[in-house]
Amino acid sequence: MKYTLSVLVENETGVLTRISSLFARRGYNIESLAVGPGEQLGISRITMVLPGTKRSIEQLIKQLYKLINIVKVEDITNVPCVERELMVLKVNASTATRPEILEIANIFRAKVIDFALESITLEITGDPGKIVVIERALGKFGIMEIARTGKVALTRESHINTEFLKRMVSFTEL
Repeated sequence: MKYTLSVLVENETGVLTRISSLFARRGYNIESLAVGPGEQLGISRITMVLPGTKRSIEQLIKQLYKLINIVKVEDITNVPCVERELMVLKVNASTATRPEILEIANIFRAKVIDFALESITLEITGDPGKIVVIERALGKFGIMEIARTGKVALTRESHINTEFLKRMVSFTEL
C-alpha cells in the first residue's frame, strides 16, 4: 500500500539529507517528494508518498521523530485531504491531431503554455487521478517530455472525505 506522510521540519541546512539517509538505511523508496515553506516562518512542509505496511510506516514515523529538526510527522493516508499535483507535458502535435489534443486539454482544464509546429506543451494541475488520466489520454499522440511534481496535500478542516462522497453519489445513481 502507498502511504502519504506530511512532515513539518525546521528549515535548516541538511534536514532533507538526514531524512533521505534514514530512508536509505531502512531500505525505503520515496515515490514522491514535495518540499516547500510551511505556514510558520522557518518551518518547511515535506509531503512524501512511499510504499509500505502499516507497521513499517509506524516504525518509520518513530525513527523520523528521533531526528533533530523534526517538528511534526503525520500519516495522512486515510485522513480527508485536498491533494494536488502539477504536470508539464510536451506532446507531439501535427496539424491533424492538434484539434483533438486541444479538446482533451479543454476537458481537463489544462493550460497551453507553449505551442510549436510539431508539439504542444500543457500545464495540468489536479488530484493525482486526474494527472494519470490525462497522461494516458495524451499518450496515444506520443509524449515527448514530461515533468511532474510530487503530491502536495493538506488535511480538510471540515473532515469531509470528498472521495467517499463521490463514490456514494455514483452508487445512488445506479
